[in-house]
Amino acid sequence: MPGLASKTHVQMHRHESTMNLRPKLIVGLTARVLLLTTSAAGFVQSQSEPAGVQDDTRTVTDFGSRVAKYIDLRKKAGHSPKPAKDPAKLAESRKQIADKVVTERADAKQGEVFTPEIAAYFKTQIAATFAGSEGAKIRASLRRAEPVHGVALKVNGAYPQGVPLQSTPPTVLLNLPRLPKELEYRIVGRDLALHDTVTNLIVDFIPNVIPASENR
Repeated sequence: MPGLASKTHVQMHRHESTMNLRPKLIVGLTARVLLLTTSAAGFVQSQSEPAGVQDDTRTVTDFGSRVAKYIDLRKKAGHSPKPAKDPAKLAESRKQIADKVVTERADAKQGEVFTPEIAAYFKTQIAATFAGSEGAKIRASLRRAEPVHGVALKVNGAYPQGVPLQSTPPTVLLNLPRLPKELEYRIVGRDLALHDTVTNLIVDFIPNVIPASENR
């Protein structure tokens, strides 16, 4: 019967179409379940981290971004001069780069790199280091290294000639963010300076970051 055959053909076609859709529906539903599961896991993981850890991570990331911004500016002013046999020529090359950096950062002020949040993080890290088991040794090391007192730091200012560049003790450095090779931390009295080794400029500084003591 032609009518019955046609109707049976249509039903079979619908059944095949339904069967073909099932794998696609299963795949789609599986992908949505995996996405929701992954999102939930990520949410749980982020929630499991203490708020203080998350804040510290953001602070350190912000500091790294500000340091990178300064390095980009400094490199545009000129690459690190190669060692020269003539000290005067090397000093002149460094001064030319420094002058360009100062011009580009003419409006720079204390706290541009060490924002209040970043400075607070550094103070916490340094205070914890000095309060730890190595605190006495760190202070003794700073006293032996010809302490620097009475130097007024200034952003974009050159580190004064004839004043010792006091190194930051390794124990303190371990708890501070790492710096690119062009920069270093310097302790000046109780201040912490961010020093550009190429231009000899003070990029920024944190006043009174070193905990006070009777001997220092």
